Formats: sequence, C-alpha cells, structure tokens
Amino acid sequence: MTNTTIAAGSEPHADGGKASPVLRVIAHIISYLFHPLFISAYVMAFLLFFHPYAFAGFDNRTRIFRFANIIFCNTFLPLFAVFLMWRLKLIKSPFLRTERDRIIPYIVAMTFYWWTWMVFKNLPEMPALAIHFLLGAFLAICGGWICNIFFKVSMHAIGMGGVLMFFFLFGFTDEFGSGLYIAVALTATGLVCTSRLLLRAHNGFEVWVGLFVGMLAQLIAWQF
Repeated sequence: MTNTTIAAGSEPHADGGKASPVLRVIAHIISYLFHPLFISAYVMAFLLFFHPYAFAGFDNRTRIFRFANIIFCNTFLPLFAVFLMWRLKLIKSPFLRTERDRIIPYIVAMTFYWWTWMVFKNLPEMPALAIHFLLGAFLAICGGWICNIFFKVSMHAIGMGGVLMFFFLFGFTDEFGSGLYIAVALTATGLVCTSRLLLRAHNGFEVWVGLFVGMLAQLIAWQF
C-alpha cells in the first residue's frame, strides 16, 4: 500500500534536468490520481464491484459498507492524521518531503492498515483475495518505514509495486484472471514511477527500491 506517500507533492532532486511545464502538470495529476493512500480503495473496488464472484455472496449494501470501511480507515484517517500533525507542527509539511517528516505518518498508517486487515480477516466469508491484498498493503508500509530509516523511498512506487504484484498473481491463479489486468497494472506502474522521476521527487534508486518493497510485500502476503 501503496504507494505509500501521504501527500503527492514533490521536491526538487539534484540530478536530471527539468521536464516541460505540460509534462509536469500531467505528472502531478497522475501522482494525485494514484496517491498511495488511494491504492487500497482502487483494488478493493475492483474486487467488490467488478470481480464476478469474489464478493458474490454479499448484497450491494454490504459491499458499499465494506468499501466505505476501506476509504475511512485506509484513506481518510491517515490523511486526517497527517493534517493534524501538520497543524500541530509535529511535521514541517503535509507533503512529507523529508525522511524525518515521514516517521510518525508511517506509524499511523501502519496502525490503520493493520486494523483494517485484522477486521477483514475476522469477518465471515471474506474472500482470500481481499485478505491477501490488505495484508500485503500493511507489510508494504512496514517495509517503507524500515527503508525510511536510511533514505526517502518512493511511497508511490511501493503502492504501485504492490498493485503490480497483486494483479500478476491474480492473473495467473484466479479463474477471472487475465493478462489484460497485468498489462493495465504494468502501464499504470510505469506512468506513476515516470511521473515521480519527472517531478524529481525521487531518484531512480528510491523508485526501484519502492517497487521491490511493494512487490515483495504482496508476494509474502500471498503465502498466508
């Protein structure tokens, strides 16, 4: 989870030239659309409303309620926590541009993502796909927090790496799986990572490590 930068802002990086204004605008839009805290909502929306049988035993009202749970715990609460930390001057910027600013938000996000996974895991008749993904999102944040001790890993890349690995495993193991989903996930991952590089928010190493962390987290979660 991603993914995951709590805010989609960028800061200048030392290497590389500046992209054109048009490309920067597009890169900013992509960064916001694929904000790490939105990733779990996107994937769960796919499982809840698009997958033909993952939540086949649930009525529409229950599906909407489950989706609202994801948005509230995995998106709204972490964002609101960052806003409060910024207003209380616990962090310098809501865009979390430094490793220091990211320490507490990582811990907050880990708490909410762990809680979401535990709740879904203990609900009756929850599909394994959803539980695997939510566990992977939690593990990805843990991995990002560890990396943050040493350098500013890309949380966008972590989120998209998780998406890519999830749909890769989904495409080869699920009856509804298709190479189309892998292609879409791969394209989206490329766009997001390229956007972070164009905005000079990260260097190549930080992006590649983020991808590796996100993919590894989902791969580990798939084993449970």
